[in-house]
Amino acid sequence: MLRITSILILTLALAAPAQAGFDEGLAAYNRGDYATALREWRPLAEQGDAVAQYLLGHVYDYGHGVPQNHAEAVKWYRLAAEQGDADAQSNLGVMYGNGRGIPENDVEAVRWYRLAAEQGHASAQHNLGFMYDNGRGVPENDVEAVRWYRLAAEQGNAKAQLNLGAMYYKGRGVPENDVEAVKWFRLAAEQGDARAQLNLGVMYAGGRGVPESLVHAFAWWNLAAAQGDKDAAKNKDIARNRMTAEQIAQAQKLSNEWLRKNPKLMGQ
Repeated sequence: MLRITSILILTLALAAPAQAGFDEGLAAYNRGDYATALREWRPLAEQGDAVAQYLLGHVYDYGHGVPQNHAEAVKWYRLAAEQGDADAQSNLGVMYGNGRGIPENDVEAVRWYRLAAEQGHASAQHNLGFMYDNGRGVPENDVEAVRWYRLAAEQGNAKAQLNLGAMYYKGRGVPENDVEAVKWFRLAAEQGDARAQLNLGVMYAGGRGVPESLVHAFAWWNLAAAQGDKDAAKNKDIARNRMTAEQIAQAQKLSNEWLRKNPKLMGQ
């Protein structure tokens, strides 16, 4: 499933126009007072403020202070998207891509992703890459998929980093390159992406792009499995039969040390 842009209150607070009621709505939302936030934002949205329209779409999308209503979310996202709001364009693309509040339509999803992606929106760039990767709404094109994944990955988008790593691993749209695959898997894994942690473990287990190390493989699978990744749990069980008790203890210690230094390893 494609991912929807989550609300970033602090960023929006800096980017939002200074209008009466807007800051009050942000403060109310941050403390969980959704009714007040809606009361402050709705007049602004109805007056055509694109950021307020986007926020109103978000609260309907997730049912914050109102009954969840995807059709109403689509309405407000569209109003903001048509004014050029990149967050709204990206989220409208998600609604089309997943058939939420509107009939599923990959061509429309691609259209809105592209508008946001061309403004530098990382989630939209990732999603546009996904559409090219899978031939949804556009002809399958690995080179274009890599292009958009890379733009998003370079902005720190973990899913794009994971998928760019996979493209290097498989040699799709770029020459096969295990070192590059490891680089991108690691960047995503360090942000807590469980599938990237799984893949990085696989690279260590096979000595692809890194020196072979079951200890490091087990340590990464340990982190992924703790987040519920079933493939990582299976790999741990298989590796355990090939490792000494000392190696297993070393791997456990390693994953604990990594987690202590970087709590993001367990997701956000």
